Amino acid sequence: MMRVWPNGMPSTGAKSKAHPKVIPLAVLGDSSSQSYHDTVWFPMQNGERGGAHRLQTFQWTEVLARLRGEEFDLGPWVQWGWPGPIARGREWLGLAGGRSPPKQDYLYNFANSGAACRNLMRGRFRQAPRLVALMNQTPEQWQRGVVVIRIGINDWSALIDLQARDPMAARLHATTAYCKGEIAAAMALIRASHPSTRILVVGIGNEADDPSNLESYQTEVQTRNLRAAVANFNDALRNLVRGDPRLAYFDDFGWFERLWGSRTADGKPAFRAVEIGTTLRVTYTAGDDPRNALLKDLHPGLAWNTLWAQSLVQRLNEVFGLGVTPISDEEVERFLAPLVEQPKARTS
Repeated sequence: MMRVWPNGMPSTGAKSKAHPKVIPLAVLGDSSSQSYHDTVWFPMQNGERGGAHRLQTFQWTEVLARLRGEEFDLGPWVQWGWPGPIARGREWLGLAGGRSPPKQDYLYNFANSGAACRNLMRGRFRQAPRLVALMNQTPEQWQRGVVVIRIGINDWSALIDLQARDPMAARLHATTAYCKGEIAAAMALIRASHPSTRILVVGIGNEADDPSNLESYQTEVQTRNLRAAVANFNDALRNLVRGDPRLAYFDDFGWFERLWGSRTADGKPAFRAVEIGTTLRVTYTAGDDPRNALLKDLHPGLAWNTLWAQSLVQRLNEVFGLGVTPISDEEVERFLAPLVEQPKARTS
């Protein structure tokens, strides 16, 4: 059931009803983490996030809520938030800014489409300060909580041509330093009020591997440069979490290559299909049918997000000892099989 809150912050009656041992999980990030079933941002008639297959296309938090909703608490599904200028104006008046922009999503998910590193701490969205304001309402539950920070690709993808030419370019260094600094500031803000909360920082992938770019960057030099540039960015994020058992890193680049493969040394696409069980084959292509790795709008598809949620649980258990029930390969197959076979829905 969806609740609509007119105020800047949820009322006491709208707090999560989760069991005391369930692990609260919050998200800061971009479109890779905003729920696909948000019809405020993604009206059905627009054909985004799955098109005719929208009803059976889930983003990773939506998968996690369905497969491990008894062990993770992402908060209730709500329509909540203010446009950026209104949220900022409320804060200037000493009122709660709430979540910005307004959207339908899980209460603790502050990710929004188009967000860049600056949106963690600054500007209209200020994801981290507004999440912390919400966490401060129930500080005791966040002693066992987790925050996933998955952001940076929107800063990085605009510089792909420069990455291919010179991975040591000053502008790339500046962008890396800026994102590292903003993520570090968000982490520090969370820990200032909630020192026991665990934080997982997710690295970025190689934008050259996006299906829209596969006909480009097909030389050995470009391939080497692109990989070096992405490695530099991700190494900066890895360094943020070193030496602290409550901080960890998720290697998204490595996860992608283990699953889908990579280009050859001279830049030729050499990606592979992923077999899930005995009946489902997911190809590294873009399209709204769930047998494609990515959607037509180039966001991760159903199978991608399900496999990512599986690996996320594994990583959180590994680094934080959460003790969450692993998502098995058989469970992935059982979850996906009926969704893949569902008929398409009308979008208008």
